[in-house]
Amino acid sequence: MKKIYQGLLILTLGLVTACDSLLDIDPEFTQDAENFFNTEEDFDRAIIGVYDMMQPAYLNMWIGEIASDNAIAGGESVNDSRGLHEIENMTHGGVNQELREVMRVNYTGIARANYIFENQENIDFEGKDLILAEAKFMRAYFYFNLVNYFGDMPLIVDERISISEIPNAARTPKAAIYEQIESDLGEAMEVLPWTVNETGRLTRGAAMAMLGKVLLYQNKYAEAATILGELIDDNQGGYELFPDYSTLFLNENRNVSEDVFTIQFSGLQGGDYGCLVCLNGNAAVGFQSIRQYDGPFYADGNSYNLPTQDLYDAFEEGDIRREATVLDLDAFIAAQPNPDEITYAIGGGGHTGFYNNKYIKRLDERGLPDDDLTSPLNYRAIRWADVLLMAAEAFQRSDNDERARTELNKVRARVNMPAVSSSDDALYQAILNERRYELSGEGFRFFDLVRTGQASERIDGFISGQHEIFPIPQVEIDLAGGIWEQNPGY
Repeated sequence: MKKIYQGLLILTLGLVTACDSLLDIDPEFTQDAENFFNTEEDFDRAIIGVYDMMQPAYLNMWIGEIASDNAIAGGESVNDSRGLHEIENMTHGGVNQELREVMRVNYTGIARANYIFENQENIDFEGKDLILAEAKFMRAYFYFNLVNYFGDMPLIVDERISISEIPNAARTPKAAIYEQIESDLGEAMEVLPWTVNETGRLTRGAAMAMLGKVLLYQNKYAEAATILGELIDDNQGGYELFPDYSTLFLNENRNVSEDVFTIQFSGLQGGDYGCLVCLNGNAAVGFQSIRQYDGPFYADGNSYNLPTQDLYDAFEEGDIRREATVLDLDAFIAAQPNPDEITYAIGGGGHTGFYNNKYIKRLDERGLPDDDLTSPLNYRAIRWADVLLMAAEAFQRSDNDERARTELNKVRARVNMPAVSSSDDALYQAILNERRYELSGEGFRFFDLVRTGQASERIDGFISGQHEIFPIPQVEIDLAGGIWEQNPGY
């Protein structure tokens, strides 16, 4: 079976670390429509170029955990990815490299998708509708990221985004962006198949799950319950919970029936530290691994995104997800036959004693040649347990507690936890707690706390009315001719 591995960049990626304009994606494109989009192969190559831009999922994983009560930034020192430390402390402002990367990465993905739509009438061939549906899904995904990070943003569809347009591209109200996201996902859903022959291609189930998430984030609970309930009841994708949670995140289980929307990686290098978004491997894994570790099972890394004691203590007694999610390194070492022979270093960026056990480097899962950058572990953007919990929340908020308990307790039964029998607000909080138990370490916690109005209670330094969204990178405001106002409080 063929697999989609990101590595073919149709539009030169001169961004994130080296460019001085918002969207420096080739000087107005070196390969224009007259020389491209004339064959089926051109469209195939172009859509892989869009898939490429989902690879920087490590940004969502880091920020979604570090901005919350789940993790600290870690690393070599507080100057090692300073932007992450500022996000951890809720002191981030308009000068933040990680947030600038978020904006650039997602707009580059949108630009690549739009370039396909701009040239969609060039030729006809069997399967073009699938390519367009995939492009719509990914454009929706990129815009969803942008609106959740930054709120109102320029909305440009079906045409390339050129440098000259930016100064005139006003920020679009997020409600209008959400309308476009829903439209793209709805149209993609009608075309995408339930199953695919190439691992990594998007499916109808992925589009339905993504649409349900988008609706949930807007508090459109009844609509979310409808689409997620249909996905669960119909389930032509054959989704199910993987039986052994403790091994779910091993590379040997990188493509299982729990995967609904998964970003694929390989053990090949591709880029380097100068261009993390160019990598073929999952950069998060090496960065989150144990600094200078010398011992069994695990491998050394850079000690980023370290789970907190608060997260470790949050799990219920007997919940196997705690150990599967949070590696208590000293306890692990103490349990080994020769603990005195195992060594590791503590980074100056903070230390909790815990590591992200879902996305961590293991000795038998390393890529080549630089295994800090070449982990083949896929990133699960939406898995079946998430679908069930989103459905539980949507049903509960739509006054259907019975169905909400049904979906919630499916997730708890997988890890042998007792069923929840509560109703009303207690049930709602149980569902939100379950999201933390089930999904911690995967990059969703901050956004869950924000959308449910609980961020100020849970995150130290969080200021209501400000920190729900992140600041627009100041350099991008300047490059846009100053027509964008900074987000409130920044």
